[in-house]
Amino acid sequence: YGTGEFSVAKCPSNDLSMTNCVIASSSDFPDRSHILLANGRNEKFLFTVKCNPAIASGSIGFSMIQRKSAYLGIGQKIRVSVYKPTEVVEEVSFEVDFFRRQQAQPVSTFNTDEMANIFLRQFLECNHSLMEKQQFLYIIDGVHLLFTVTELKTAGNSNLQGHKIGIFVDKTKIMYEACPESSISLTAGKQRNRKGRSNIINPDFDFQKLGIGGLDEEFKEIFRRAFASRVLPPDVIERMGAKHVKGILLHGPPGCGKTLMARQIGKMLSAREPQIINGPEILNKYVGESESNIRKLFEAAEEEQKKLGMNSGLHIIIFDEIDAICKQRGSVSGASGVHDTVVNQLLSKIDGVEPLNNILVIGMTNRPDLIDDALLRPGRLEVKKEIGLPDEDGRLEILNIHTEKMVQSDMLETDVDLREIAKLTKNFSGAELAGLVGAAQSCAFVRHTKAGNKVEVDLETIDELKVRRADFMAGLENDVKPAYGAKEEDIQRYMRNGIFMWGPPVQNALDSGGLLVNQVRNSNKTPLVSVLITGATGCGKTALATRIALDSGFPFLKICSPSDLVGFSEAAKCQHLKKVFDDAYKSQLSCVVDDIEKLIDYNPIGPRFSNTVTQALMVLCKNLPPPKRRLLVIGTSSNKELLHEMGIEKCFSSHIHVPCLSKEEHINSALELLDAFTPEERISIQRSLESRTAWVGIKSLIHMVGTAEQAEPVMRVPTLLTLLEEEAQMGPVKMTCL
Repeated sequence: YGTGEFSVAKCPSNDLSMTNCVIASSSDFPDRSHILLANGRNEKFLFTVKCNPAIASGSIGFSMIQRKSAYLGIGQKIRVSVYKPTEVVEEVSFEVDFFRRQQAQPVSTFNTDEMANIFLRQFLECNHSLMEKQQFLYIIDGVHLLFTVTELKTAGNSNLQGHKIGIFVDKTKIMYEACPESSISLTAGKQRNRKGRSNIINPDFDFQKLGIGGLDEEFKEIFRRAFASRVLPPDVIERMGAKHVKGILLHGPPGCGKTLMARQIGKMLSAREPQIINGPEILNKYVGESESNIRKLFEAAEEEQKKLGMNSGLHIIIFDEIDAICKQRGSVSGASGVHDTVVNQLLSKIDGVEPLNNILVIGMTNRPDLIDDALLRPGRLEVKKEIGLPDEDGRLEILNIHTEKMVQSDMLETDVDLREIAKLTKNFSGAELAGLVGAAQSCAFVRHTKAGNKVEVDLETIDELKVRRADFMAGLENDVKPAYGAKEEDIQRYMRNGIFMWGPPVQNALDSGGLLVNQVRNSNKTPLVSVLITGATGCGKTALATRIALDSGFPFLKICSPSDLVGFSEAAKCQHLKKVFDDAYKSQLSCVVDDIEKLIDYNPIGPRFSNTVTQALMVLCKNLPPPKRRLLVIGTSSNKELLHEMGIEKCFSSHIHVPCLSKEEHINSALELLDAFTPEERISIQRSLESRTAWVGIKSLIHMVGTAEQAEPVMRVPTLLTLLEEEAQMGPVKMTCL
């Protein structure tokens, strides 16, 4: 026995072909030995020999499958040598397909336990050698099935031209997987000897490089609900009676990563290329065409499910701006009713009389309230995930993603601290953070251009181009502002003069507000805290409320002032209030509602007020925020008795009273902080107010001081005292000469 030249012949009989061995003469090779042959293309193949007298010496019988896989022709001369594999196969994976697909039934089910028994009996009997890409033919339940070795696991690295090889033993674990293009269905018993459907996940996809900053938890939740069941073998899902999730709705503010996440889901799956549809593209001016466009999206999935059943591949359909076509039925006026019929068509395709189990519909919108309720029930778009504003760690991830190339190219200055920028960019969405990086880059570009009669690039310094911290600060100050949260000019408007610490009452109010802020931040039992700040007109309630909100450090601050609602109808005011609170729910926040009696259109003549706005305000102030969200509501009012009579006072869990300046030491402290009078003038004012009761708000006092400063120097003190007398309704003030 050894190396020699042999002639390729047909296998003597069909029974011998089913052994999946090559047939040779016992005078040429020992029975159950292994041979290594090279074809005319210099490719090497490993086969197991079975000796039979029906084959002549000098010839080797190959079955049709063996000749086809090794590119051999009958009568061809080949070089053959005896080979002894040394590796033992620990695990082998087979892909199962019909030998003749034209004779295949629409859906055929086979038991992998029965397959494993046949393989064990024959492979051990023949001492079979295995090689990756090798093919075997077996008859299971009267059907000819083709098995292809897709993967071998051995203890060593023995291989043949890059394909692993080894010997089958009784401890070898056998795994099966149906060919994706066939209608074969595999069921398993206790042995569980078939592979799962893990090939639905792209093997080259790296979960660590998703490029979705700050959305790791959301992505894990979507994977658990929508894809975990699709990784398991179909028969396990069928025996459990489980159903795959067919739809996901991603909603949240614009620029927070909804489209990016849908795009990454498409890359993650080794399914077909997702169909991405912009919602308005579905609509058509011709009757019936919009519904036809919906049906066309599902045609491929319907055809494949009829052919392959539970082994059908996954079809992904992504609807961007799905609210454009799936509005609440009956909400769009018009004789055609096209929106309603489009919704009906989509509902019937996702989960109708003949439901599809091989689809995944991903809808994206920033207005989930507009979508028809029937589309959001289980069995349709049942997984609803909010893609909200990123927290500080999420913003840091996003900044790292967008500055990765600059870091690799050493074009980011060492003074740039991305953690610092993440802290400064509260309420920034992912898109706004990307815009901030772009704004910083543009600032760096400008430093290396020469602006004269012509704009030229400074080639001498271009190699020193780096983005600095000052570039990011300039972008924050001038270019990019968050769409949600406080606007700096609004804050400055309400705190134009700052907070004057004229006495203990001011500090007490700030301390009480600080306690409530800490309660919202730290207490798990009270995610909603509302506080009502009351006091006379001009006592500084709004400024104190804004100061408490700013000191809280909450990322979201919104001031809802009556000045924002001038000219609004009752319905429009309710919508505006609701939008303020809805925006607030997207982040930890501090929501300041200013001058409640003006918000509700209160007029003492009558009295009259807007009951619709009042009820809306009461509901919103008592409505708990979503899970894991915390809300602080601060209201201000100059008429506590009115709010008590109307029941609004009960909507607030705490109360802070801001008094007016009532003593001469309070007024003197305020005048000293205002730095409006000389020490001698302040002494004169204090003497004139001795033993007298004043009652004036700090805001009113600031206006009085401003008026007095415009008078002649000798008349400044008398002017202020006169204004105080009129404002505080005191008796005549005794003038004290300087």
